[in-house]
Amino acid sequence: MAAPENKEEQKDNLQLFTEMLREGELEQVEQQLEDMHPAEIAHLLESLPADSREIVWDQVPPESEGEILTNLNEEVLAAVIKGMDPEQLVAATEALETDDLADILPEIPQDIAQELLLTMEQQDRERLHAVLSYDEDTAGGLMNLDTVVVRADTNLDVVLRYLRRRGEIPETTDTLYVVEREGHYLGQLPLTTLLTSDPSERVEDVMQRGEEAIPASMSARDVANRFEQRDLVTAPVVDDNNILLGRITIDDVVDVIREDAEHSLMSMAGLNEDVDIFAPVITSTKRRAIWLGFNLITALLAAWVIGLFEGTIQKFVALAVLMPIVASMGGIAGSQTLTLVIRGIALGQISGSNARRLLTKEIWVSVWNGLIWAVVLAAIADLWFGDIRLGLIIAAAIIINLLVAAVAGATIPLLLRRFGADPALGGGVVLTTVTDVVGFFAFLGLATIFLM
Repeated sequence: MAAPENKEEQKDNLQLFTEMLREGELEQVEQQLEDMHPAEIAHLLESLPADSREIVWDQVPPESEGEILTNLNEEVLAAVIKGMDPEQLVAATEALETDDLADILPEIPQDIAQELLLTMEQQDRERLHAVLSYDEDTAGGLMNLDTVVVRADTNLDVVLRYLRRRGEIPETTDTLYVVEREGHYLGQLPLTTLLTSDPSERVEDVMQRGEEAIPASMSARDVANRFEQRDLVTAPVVDDNNILLGRITIDDVVDVIREDAEHSLMSMAGLNEDVDIFAPVITSTKRRAIWLGFNLITALLAAWVIGLFEGTIQKFVALAVLMPIVASMGGIAGSQTLTLVIRGIALGQISGSNARRLLTKEIWVSVWNGLIWAVVLAAIADLWFGDIRLGLIIAAAIIINLLVAAVAGATIPLLLRRFGADPALGGGVVLTTVTDVVGFFAFLGLATIFLM
């Protein structure tokens, strides 16, 4: 999937199309679309309200429709497909690569999908079913079946003649994959090696044997990590029996990285990365109401803790002034640890073998930060309200809350992952609840004991 133009150009395009649509200049819209890459058109469609999106889609060049569909997020894709005629949808998708078709097939109505499958050759149908048999977030779901394979016992001049007779090779092909008679993966033959070696040599004598293939069951995130760590452009994918299935290319991995970043960001707000920013008001309201309701429950829990010490607060008004400081400091400290751990999980840097060491390190960081800021806040409270006892109480509460924040920030994402939940989804809310409740309870509890 090719990248769209830079952000400034995207902004200019959006403004240009908005003005053309407002003026009703549909011919200019059509001309402008003809000069744009399908990925750029997809980005434009996602940036337009539903009514404008329909108008622009009607002006899209028919030959670009299929590739545009593969670049749309799931919610916008579903909306666009819903408005397409069956014949138009079949025509748009029948020329797509197998892996691209597999990505959008779940959004196509079942009767149209069946019609589309009937137009495909038997070999292409089998290839499509092979991709669909794997989860979309695995290497098998990412792979492209269009690969060039050669046998180990073949001479290089035979391989060169085969490539010339073939006429073209798949995009981003930098290496050929070497297999034996039954299709088991043996190694790789880089194109540079093929072109610079003696044509009389055999493939098995010059091929690279050290680069291991990616299991089809490997998660997409782990695939992205391997590409980043090893600077890969393409990589072979094999099944449990080491049979070569296909390959993954760098453009697929870039999509994974982008989608993973969007997922982490949107999950922190309880949203989906495939959400349509111009979804109907009622639909958006329902989605956000659930998350707001969950947040209300956690806020009521913190308020209940404060209510337990209503008498203390009424007697010492200064507590109400200083109380938010304790919760805020704990929340920030915990968020720092939480973000660090979620990042470590995403990059595969945290496991059961080093989680305890990380927790110990974060606890010591919180101890030193707690001591530093406890002294600062104790001095401020004493100068502000003229009561050294109040300064000592907020100092103790800060230390307690920062310790709890460190433990919670480190353990919450690990526990969520253990129970199969997304660490980014809800982790921040749970952490905020913990630091608010503990901060208020520690501060007001100590005040009740030592000031009443």
